Amino acid sequence: MSKREVAMLLIQEGNSPKSQWPLAKDQNVIGRDTDSDIQIDDRQVSRRHAEISLTPEGYYVLRDLGSKNGTFLNGQPVNQEPTPIRNGDEIGIALCAKSTFVAEEATAPIINRPHQPGIRMDLAAKRVWVMGQEIDPPLSLAQHNLLELLFTQAGNVVSRDEIVSAVWSAEEADGVSEQAIDALARRLRERIAEIDPKNRYVETVRGHGFRLNLAER
Repeated sequence: MSKREVAMLLIQEGNSPKSQWPLAKDQNVIGRDTDSDIQIDDRQVSRRHAEISLTPEGYYVLRDLGSKNGTFLNGQPVNQEPTPIRNGDEIGIALCAKSTFVAEEATAPIINRPHQPGIRMDLAAKRVWVMGQEIDPPLSLAQHNLLELLFTQAGNVVSRDEIVSAVWSAEEADGVSEQAIDALARRLRERIAEIDPKNRYVETVRGHGFRLNLAER
């Protein structure tokens, strides 16, 4: 799987099923539709409201998608022309949602509230924070690779085959049992629970695989 670091959008205000949205795709649509890459569930938000894109040059841009109630960057309206965004910029959707853009290399806290449920990863340094507290000692390589796969597809179901491909080498893959995958997921849950025992981030979707749930509980 790709080892590219992933930028994030952190929801500060607004009705969203997650407080953190990894920008795992080159084009990430913000909107009211349930299949939006970043969902804001409010009637002021258009079904396809705005888009955050990664340019070929490697920086992110924001543009409005013809929304009814506007998109704002640090309080200023943006139109359908791509506008560069930088780490720490505030993005407003209509007048009902505020979020913060966090660049790939940034090490800023997940959110200003210290006890907010959430996970943050520095993929390059292989460091993980839960509720703002770093997991120490670090995760094993297998645990980290599993979490990275789930993190970059947060909210989506990841199949067991995808997990085997991401965690084990091609030579080892044929011998990996379902029990081995379940045991790895269990150990990862236990490490996360050392910091936040109240929230179950790594969910088993019976018959399908696993999902990382970053929604507030």
